[in-house]
Amino acid sequence: MLALFALWQLVGHLSVMSTDHALDRASWIHHTEQVIGLPDEASWQKAVTPYPVLVRLANYYYAAMHFAVMLGVLLWVFVRHRERYAWVRNTVVITTAVCLLVQFIPVAPPRMLPESGFVDVAAQYGQSVYGGAVGGVLVADQLSAMPSVHVAWCVLAAVAVIRVSRSSLRWVMVLHPVLTVAVVVVTANHFWLDGIVAVAILLLAYAVLAVAARRRGRASAGTEVRPLSAAEERLEQVG
Repeated sequence: MLALFALWQLVGHLSVMSTDHALDRASWIHHTEQVIGLPDEASWQKAVTPYPVLVRLANYYYAAMHFAVMLGVLLWVFVRHRERYAWVRNTVVITTAVCLLVQFIPVAPPRMLPESGFVDVAAQYGQSVYGGAVGGVLVADQLSAMPSVHVAWCVLAAVAVIRVSRSSLRWVMVLHPVLTVAVVVVTANHFWLDGIVAVAILLLAYAVLAVAARRRGRASAGTEVRPLSAAEERLEQVG
């Protein structure tokens, strides 16, 4: 888990394609969203920017809560529901690994498209977790916007708690993905499509684990020792 998180921080520096067209890819995503009728993220951001307290809270939530909540859920499952830990852990590993593979193609976040109406509110308020530009050159670790690991992890954490816990309070976890999606949009760190692709990858991980579980079930059923019938027991006794 820690190795995957460390790789996530470095993936931008390991990009398999040039970062020169990262902004073009982001512009293409924004244009595609407009064509298919998704809401414009810039208008959502403009609705929040007049309220500095909300902006600062959104920046903080984006910077800290994705990892803190995911780590908390993993520890809770490990301590309280050990029998479900492997399922949650494997889902995290598969989802994050596939997201990282896609992120080898550099894609800029919307906050790097001021011409489209986006503002880098984290940099504006001195809360940016990124290094910014060096000598006018974009730093690669900022160009891993597609897909959104933030969105993948928040949905994963909520599903894990809802499926594992039996408490009626487990439904409160639905607020985490709702808040995370709102936060990544109003901070202009991700497009809607970044989150949609992330959820699709999460669903793929669930499908892979479900198929693997069914195959293990069939394999174990095939190796079970069948009880001897009465006739077979008599034959063994005679033998």
